[in-house]
Amino acid sequence: MLVSIGYSACHWCHVMERESFEDPETAEIMNRLFVNIKIDREERPDLDQIYMDAVQAIAGNGGWPLNVFLTPEGKPFYGGTYFPPVNMHNRASWKSVLQSISIAFREKRKEIEEQANNLTNHIAGSVFGTQVLMEEQVFDQEDVQVMQEQLMKTADRKKGGFGAAPKFPQTFSIRFLLQHYYYTGNQTSLDQACLSLDKMIYGGIYDQLAGGFARYSTDDDWLAPHFEKMLYDNALIIIAMSEAFQLTRKTHYSRAIRETMDFVQNELYSKKGGFYSALDADSEGEEGKYYTWDKNEISDVLGSDAEDFCSMYDVSERGNWEGKNILRIKFPEIVFFNKKDPKLGGTAAEGRGFSENDPKLAGWKRRMMERRSERIRPRLDDKILLGWNALMITACCKAFAALGDEGYRSLALKNIAFLEEKMRGEGANFFIHSYKNTAENETRAVIGTDQPETGVDRQDIPAFLDDYAFLIEAYIQLQEVTGEAEFLIRAKTLTHWVIENFSEEDTGYFFYTHAAQNDVIVRKRDIYDGATPSGNAVMALNLLYLGTVFDVNEWKQRAAGNAAGLKDVIKRYPGSFAFWATLINAFTYPLYEIVLAGTYSVEKHKEFLEKTIPNRVFQISSVSHQISSVNHSELPILRNKPVVGQSQFFLCRDYSCQQPVKEVSDLIRLIKNS
Repeated sequence: MLVSIGYSACHWCHVMERESFEDPETAEIMNRLFVNIKIDREERPDLDQIYMDAVQAIAGNGGWPLNVFLTPEGKPFYGGTYFPPVNMHNRASWKSVLQSISIAFREKRKEIEEQANNLTNHIAGSVFGTQVLMEEQVFDQEDVQVMQEQLMKTADRKKGGFGAAPKFPQTFSIRFLLQHYYYTGNQTSLDQACLSLDKMIYGGIYDQLAGGFARYSTDDDWLAPHFEKMLYDNALIIIAMSEAFQLTRKTHYSRAIRETMDFVQNELYSKKGGFYSALDADSEGEEGKYYTWDKNEISDVLGSDAEDFCSMYDVSERGNWEGKNILRIKFPEIVFFNKKDPKLGGTAAEGRGFSENDPKLAGWKRRMMERRSERIRPRLDDKILLGWNALMITACCKAFAALGDEGYRSLALKNIAFLEEKMRGEGANFFIHSYKNTAENETRAVIGTDQPETGVDRQDIPAFLDDYAFLIEAYIQLQEVTGEAEFLIRAKTLTHWVIENFSEEDTGYFFYTHAAQNDVIVRKRDIYDGATPSGNAVMALNLLYLGTVFDVNEWKQRAAGNAAGLKDVIKRYPGSFAFWATLINAFTYPLYEIVLAGTYSVEKHKEFLEKTIPNRVFQISSVSHQISSVNHSELPILRNKPVVGQSQFFLCRDYSCQQPVKEVSDLIRLIKNS
């Protein structure tokens, strides 16, 4: 068998598709010699994990497209990533690889099957850094400091981010540094977190006209992105920007949150309430064509204002990327903060100090957007993924908490209603991973692209660990922004489901796939934080939160054991385990139980949410909220809390509370003094 794994927004996947898979001569060889299977890695991340591990073991590197050769039992024995149509740069052509593999399989079948068995055993056992069921669960501030120091060794202190090009957002690292500053006052942590976000917001990785972030930057200056835009990236960056705004109150974070939320709603939102997955990097067969500009075209659009616009957005006759211009604000300190630099021209030299929401800037952007809308858009990947949608719910909740915009909370509630209606099943499909129905051609109606009409629901892929972990996290966040404790009950139900069907008893961690799923050759457990956080890391944080809410000591101990089992590797490689590092924070510093009790106050709820309190459980005790009652036995934090009368805050630890206070400012003072 030949399996090729890619995804709709993958540039090189489309290149290989055009060069080889669509070539009649190559297709004839493939169809004659192999059973060919094409897989969307976003629909089957479980298979992608298995075969990516195999190719990395074989070739020493991985990526997409991922091409792997299997025995009839599905066991891998050879693979690689992109193969060119002809021999080039010491890389064999795709045709020659196909023919060589076919000959080897016929002539050396026994050796190949032995190699496949060995490789499969290696994949099954390859989990780096974990220790089994840690009994010692000691966390201290020295551990956290080591993590910060190790992470800062990889930090680019001039251009933001971590490591060399290509640069990914690494929002978990940014969030860890924001928390580190909150707990320690370490200015270096805050500076690096903010520098990283600032460089992205003002860089080419950010769409300066319509908002929204591309997947990563190909250079170290955040100028030239790989132009695909993914739902999960934008959700995770919104979360990080929301936490940065809560901590710093810097207005460019609130602007970027709003613009990115607008992008998601304008281009990735289904009329029925789900969020689509991605926009392609390419349009008309050329990467970035939709987003780049010639200076002459800008002059045609903006006339006498063009020079100021070009000076602001780093546009020149020769271009800043492959003869074209990617819009970026190279000198935000001059554009927005009125510093002057005589070496620069136009607006930049004058240092006119535009505000972030200047009407003139808005007018320029509107006119440029009108021109860009005449171009052929990148294609939309209109499948709806449970886990990515759940991340977007959390992003909506975080944006609401930071900015207080009711529209964001409403969007989160519409999305959870969609997921519960369309993506719930039975048995092993308690929830499904992927949903798609374009019978009404929603895609064309939403953003004007010409997508095929399939007219079918696809509901046959059971949800994976990260789907459930992110969904539980979303329920927790929904409860925080609404006060409706029913969301906690749903989170608890899902947590029981995950424990029953995903647990690895020997270690206390979780497998990626459901116990009843029988179409994978091995069950993997994923502990790395990659493009999205590890499902195991998010589940551990969920267990800590819900274990506190419901007073389930076993869950809290399991979360602590999972974190302890990885503590040494997190200290060595915090960039690869940064979400885990925030979990270490949760065990190192006090976890507060906070209740807003009495007659519900919208104003106090919003004021509380906008404050930075990273490590907390929050509930509302009021007759206006579902099951938030002194009589509810499952919610010990709410016991003996009033549900009517004066609105007030209780600050508690281990279910023991201080005297209530009336104002958020008094609550913050209690926290600082405790």
